[in-house]
Formats: sequence, structure tokens, C-alpha cells
Amino acid sequence: MTTVREERTTDELRALAERAGRDLEDASAPEILRWAVETFGGRFCVTSSMEDAVVAHLASRVLPGVDVVFLDTGYHFEETIGTRDAVEAVMDVNVITLTPRQTVAEQDAEYGPRLHDRDPDLCCALRKVRPLEEGLRGYTAWATGLRRDESPTRAGTPVVGWDEKRRKVKVSPIARWTQDDVDAYVAEHGVLTNPLLADGYASVGCAPCTRRVLEGEDARAGRWAGRGKTECGLHG
Repeated sequence: MTTVREERTTDELRALAERAGRDLEDASAPEILRWAVETFGGRFCVTSSMEDAVVAHLASRVLPGVDVVFLDTGYHFEETIGTRDAVEAVMDVNVITLTPRQTVAEQDAEYGPRLHDRDPDLCCALRKVRPLEEGLRGYTAWATGLRRDESPTRAGTPVVGWDEKRRKVKVSPIARWTQDDVDAYVAEHGVLTNPLLADGYASVGCAPCTRRVLEGEDARAGRWAGRGKTECGLHG
């Protein structure tokens, strides 16, 4: 097993991430996660939007009790909060819920109501990007559920890469998976999924900015529909 080093320079971490991205490109998701756990130990966490608990489940098999970070934006569907609660109750993980500095009411008072309609980038920055940056400060590496098949903007996602914005190692163990792979894993292991996935939603975000997808659309088409926006800022 690799000895965990607590302190590495930024340059060392960047080089480590780039090398691992190449070396682990053809590795399985558990192998990628095992590398992350052996390399970073308790300074590694999983982030989850609670669209499903696939990566959390995979990580819990490698590191029982792994930290699973969830952003409660204040705008989530009830089903998403319910999925978070169910994951916390039945899986061997430590769910950590992050919240923005302001409640929705406080944000409305400062910026006006329905900021998500008028300036969705600012709303995402306040309710997602900043809380995550603060919540990840104690970690050196974080895992996501990004997949290359989700949208053109995610087609180049490395299995391990360097998050320049946060200066952390970013692990995407199921980057090479397809939706069929996800469905097969969920079915085989009985993994919890958000009920909205069975109700026409292919990607689940904040309720005001998410709709069901239409036939032939990619999985991200229901997010910020009708706008040029395709990402919230968490992933570039």
C-alpha cells in the first residue's frame, strides 16, 4: 500500500495528478478510488449532488466511512434532500452537508428575488461554488461523478486531473462509464438513486433551473434550459 504523505507542494500535486491521469486511464473505478485513498487517506472526500449514490457507494467499499460532501443550496427538490437523508441512513459514509453563507431569504433581500433567473452565474457562485471551495479546504483531493458521455463539455474529463481553481487533485472514477454502466451498477448493488431520474429528469440540479429532458437531448439539456449556461462553475 502507498504511504500517505500529508504535505506535498502544489507542483508535486499537479504532477502527481497528471501522471495518475495517464497511468489510470484504463483502470477500473474501484482501482482509481483505491489509488486516491492510498495516496491521500483522510484528506480525500467524495462530492455528491445526490442525483445518485454510485460514486459514494464505490468509495465506501474502498474506504468505509468516507466523507461524502453535499451542497444544500436551499433550492433543491424534496427528492434530492430525501436521497441525501437515505444515503446517510443506509450507507457506510459520513455525509457532510455544506450550506451557503446566506439563506435564500437573505440572498433575496440583498440581491432581489429569483436571482437564479436574472443572473444564474452569480446565484451558482454564491450557493454552490463558494460553499464548496470553503468546504474542501481540509482536503487535498476530491472525487466527482462526472462522465464523458454526459455532454460535449465533459467529453475530455480525465479520470484523475488537476483542479487549478482549487489547487487540488480531482478524481472522476466513472469518467469512462456510460449511462448503461451506471444503470447496471445501480441494479447489481441496489444503489440509491434520486426518484426524479425515473420521472424524466436525466440530470438533477436546483429546482428552479432544472426541467425534464426531451427525447434525443443530452443528459445536461434540462439544466438552465434556454440559456447558454451549461455548467454551474463547480467543474469549470
